[in-house]
Amino acid sequence: MTVLDSRALNRATLARQLLLDRADMPVLDAVAHLGGLQAQEPQEPFVGLWSRVRGFDPAALSDLLTGRGVVRMHLMRRTVHLVTADDALAWRARHDGMLRQRVLGAYRSELAGVDLDELAAAGREVLADGEPRSMSGLARTLADRWPAPGPRALGEMLLAALVPVVQLPPRGLWRTTAGVRNVLLSSWLGREIDAPAPPGCDPVGEALVRRYLAAFGPASTADLRAWCGLAGLPAAVAAIRDELVAFRDERGRRLWDLPDAPRPDPDTPAPVRFLPAFDNALLGYDDRSRIVDDAHRGLSVAGARVVLVDGRVAATWSGTADTVLVTPLRRLSRAERAAVAEQGRALASFLSDDDSDRVRIAASTP
Repeated sequence: MTVLDSRALNRATLARQLLLDRADMPVLDAVAHLGGLQAQEPQEPFVGLWSRVRGFDPAALSDLLTGRGVVRMHLMRRTVHLVTADDALAWRARHDGMLRQRVLGAYRSELAGVDLDELAAAGREVLADGEPRSMSGLARTLADRWPAPGPRALGEMLLAALVPVVQLPPRGLWRTTAGVRNVLLSSWLGREIDAPAPPGCDPVGEALVRRYLAAFGPASTADLRAWCGLAGLPAAVAAIRDELVAFRDERGRRLWDLPDAPRPDPDTPAPVRFLPAFDNALLGYDDRSRIVDDAHRGLSVAGARVVLVDGRVAATWSGTADTVLVTPLRRLSRAERAAVAEQGRALASFLSDDDSDRVRIAASTP
């Protein structure tokens, strides 16, 4: 079985994540290809798509949100994701059990004794009028009936797990600050959520495996679970095993992939790329060593924005009103600093609507 070293896996990841070459594709297609973008920080997907789509116009993503082509909702890993409307409807039921378990894990004592099916039915009944509601507003509506859990536990269980909802614009629009208002997913899209598959088959799980590998492969089943949070997908992998090819990494772990997916030469040059907070290029794996050193692994869950140099995390960055500040995590060569500065100027111009292209690179770490 062919062994893929970390550099080979890195280049494959960059290619699948549209980070090796910016893609010439519509924004909706890019969101679909990536399997969504993590989006609890509402402005971060704009930077993620800017780094991936050639000529990205932030208005295109805002228009997709207001036009209901993409939605913001709790999905993979119980985090807020920006996904296409089609994927939201197809995937939501398959994530239902995981979402319940993750919220219960956080609020088990508060929700002890609560009949979750009864709570879900009550939440749907309240939301059926189509009136957008905040988490606290919905919880207050039901607090007389379920006073013990408290508004936070009640609201999170309802809106992050039990009742499929979307977060309405203007939250998530370019350069817009707005609170979270929720409506039923089916009401917002005018279509019903796909029903769960009957016992013994898992077509959605199998589709998730294919989609994940297209955007993240080659990868292990542990990586797949880290991306979506679902525990039951090894069976889906086994069901489509004849469609897949297998590799091993340098530690001997089995990696699965689609036969015709890109696996570039490990020596393929990788351009500098600026990634937003919580980018799935990092969070989409259990083993993130293909893209970030173990010493800096914590950055991916701490919300740090990172800079890829030669395909790996080499710096963090932040943006002010008129300047992009880059803080290296290792010594950068003169050529690397020049490439970081060039891409940083382009990012500053994007973030400021061409009012500024200032970038400042702090002294490199020895």
